[in-house]
Amino acid sequence: MDAAFERATAELGPLSGAVNCAGSLLLKPAHLTTEAEYAATVSANLTTAFAMCHAAGKTMTDGGSVVLVSTAAARTGIANHEAIAAAKGGVQGLMLSAAATYAARGLRFNCVAPGLTRTPLAAKIIASEASEKASLAMHALGRLGEPGDVARAIYWLLDPANDWVTGQILGVDGGLANVRVRPKG
Repeated sequence: MDAAFERATAELGPLSGAVNCAGSLLLKPAHLTTEAEYAATVSANLTTAFAMCHAAGKTMTDGGSVVLVSTAAARTGIANHEAIAAAKGGVQGLMLSAAATYAARGLRFNCVAPGLTRTPLAAKIIASEASEKASLAMHALGRLGEPGDVARAIYWLLDPANDWVTGQILGVDGGLANVRVRPKG
């Protein structure tokens, strides 16, 4: 990550924004998760986010915006999400600390916390009609997220016009983390 930031700065000049979209998804209860699976989940999600913060802290000396990606599962208890919730909960804590550390130089850190979003990573979860229906029922707005929903939130956080926003977790989750609706019927 350090090398990527240094190369980008050398080729493009000072960076004003960076986004860590790296991640994985492991849906298993803790007792069925192997140490290797847990370590891989933490590496893909939390370690990459830390590497982004490290590189941004060294390189983005004139301020800017860093956006990390978490998950609604780190904000609310969802069965079988222990490893991913732990890793992404760590991302949220990392973001808050980095926001405090780098605020004096105008370097902002924020997170987006999506709900289930139609991506290749989520394809297995919604592969059957029954599993998609169950997933839809968990989201108050009655639909799954689209990549554009998350991208627009990231873009907003990167926009220099929003330079008074730091240390925030923006739920882009159709209400999954905070809203419960009555079942239809």
